[in-house]
Amino acid sequence: MEIEVKLRLPSSAVLSAYHRRTHLQENLFFDGPNAELASSFAALRIRFYDLDSRCVLSLKSKPQISGGISRIEGQEEPLDPTVGRHCAADPSRLLLIEPSDIIRRVREELEVDETLYSFGTCYEVECESSDPDEAKILIEGLLQSNGIEYQYSEKSKFAIFRSGKLPG
Repeated sequence: MEIEVKLRLPSSAVLSAYHRRTHLQENLFFDGPNAELASSFAALRIRFYDLDSRCVLSLKSKPQISGGISRIEGQEEPLDPTVGRHCAADPSRLLLIEPSDIIRRVREELEVDETLYSFGTCYEVECESSDPDEAKILIEGLLQSNGIEYQYSEKSKFAIFRSGKLPG
């Protein structure tokens, strides 16, 4: 959990006497074609610092701000600025970042389940997670960026078995 005090100022003039150095930041945000991340209150960001001297990949979710206090769940990791620029030019490259705990989490926690019934075969992506909302965002992004169609599962395997027909 990242907790920050955020106080908005009317202008930079009130602090000009105390100015020592300017830190340049460039923030690039990524989302799916249907705003899947934003609709789940999450953001995938690449931030460049001081003209590409440093770069950070971040996944932030569940923001709350009240009374000047911001609380947000997030994961950050350093990223080579050149790799960051390649990802900015072609967002599908985000999935190729190695090593990346953010991307690794998606890969390691994903399981494709094939269930054979007498009336057909059903495939399901499964992921056990202590934060299923965040995992869902990552999985949907992975599938969408690779052009893989999917639907939300609405029935358990047992319910499908009892119905005698595949969902669809």
